[in-house]
Amino acid sequence: MSRIDPLQPARIVVVEPASSGGATLIGVAAEMGLRVVVASADSGDRRLSDAVRGAAETVLTVETNDQAALEAAVRELHGQEPFEAVLAGSDIYVSATARVAAALGLPGLPVETVDRVRDKSVMRAAVAEAGLRTPRFAQATSDEELRAAAAHVGFPCVMKPVACSGSIHVSRADDMDQLAAAFQRLVTDPVPDMGQLHEHRVLVEEYVTGPEFSADGYVLDSGEVTLVALTRTLLGPEPDFVEMGHLTPAHVDSGTLEAVEAYVVDVVRAVHLTSGPFHCELRLTAEGPVLIEIGARLPGDRIVELLRLVTGVSLPKVAIATSLGLDLDEAGAFADPQAKSAGIRFFSAEGRSSYRELTGWQDMAALPEVTETSVYFAPGELIPGVEDCRSRLGHALFTADSPQGALDRWQALGDAVVAV
Repeated sequence: MSRIDPLQPARIVVVEPASSGGATLIGVAAEMGLRVVVASADSGDRRLSDAVRGAAETVLTVETNDQAALEAAVRELHGQEPFEAVLAGSDIYVSATARVAAALGLPGLPVETVDRVRDKSVMRAAVAEAGLRTPRFAQATSDEELRAAAAHVGFPCVMKPVACSGSIHVSRADDMDQLAAAFQRLVTDPVPDMGQLHEHRVLVEEYVTGPEFSADGYVLDSGEVTLVALTRTLLGPEPDFVEMGHLTPAHVDSGTLEAVEAYVVDVVRAVHLTSGPFHCELRLTAEGPVLIEIGARLPGDRIVELLRLVTGVSLPKVAIATSLGLDLDEAGAFADPQAKSAGIRFFSAEGRSSYRELTGWQDMAALPEVTETSVYFAPGELIPGVEDCRSRLGHALFTADSPQGALDRWQALGDAVVAV
């Protein structure tokens, strides 16, 4: 494979680095000596951070939800000085990015592959056709179809939009009234996500009982699938599925880890992921692992940093290397681990529309095991009245000496900070 040439650094485009993984990707690419152009609407919830602006060589301001405009803008710059790769900065833009790469004749996943993983209904069908464990499911776009889906799936069930991320409008329903109410909340939600109003097409799935995990890894062009780590996901109270924390590595025995790895490899192949990173969410049932969803992308929620701390693997460098045809070792994708365990704790507004103070925050942030903190809303600022990732107040990233120690620390940090 080729090397990074410091005299002629590769020029790449990253489309909407809105997730934490995408933002990290920009910084890592700059550290690798690459020239990074960020394509972004740069407004609303797509507003670029100062860190992203500082790492980017150029910001290409374009309406990224307009495929024709995005392709035309990138093509114009490509004609002036060619790009070598186009990467997605968040899950929502995986399909748009693949289409830009295809239009320019650049390497990337096939459009049909990314469409398969972006549409949860198509994803479910592909996994079911491969004979893998998957919940019963049905698609719905209206009240009538919702009732038919519920009759097929049964209660309890989970309703989720087919193309959203961040657990937005994912809800458990124990009866038809709850399911209808969840659907109504979706279709009347005026708050866009990445500038897009929510599509009124949902998946109704059988409710799966068991702890939740994410399996992160990558696929090489040779077809080899590597699981970097299994991470435990800690959720808030149902009927919502707000992710309140992640712990790496997950505290499971070797037999369970082997079963999960084998299942994840089968899922990756069922949806035809052939190159680059993946983020696979699953639940562990009495019968074995069951897919929640899989994405052809870096994980969000700072999981890339948890993986780097615990395993030494830089998934952003893997993403860049696979897109440019670089050797992973030469790209610096592997380093020594820095912690035995690591985690992230998110803090909830607990239904508040604003807060006056986060009591205990300064003392918590000063703890030696806490390596990073961030507050998303200032005191008095309006907090969205939704029960998903958009209403989390902030986070603290931390290290620990064991998986159990990480779980204990996650709980202690949650107890230490209160919004008033």
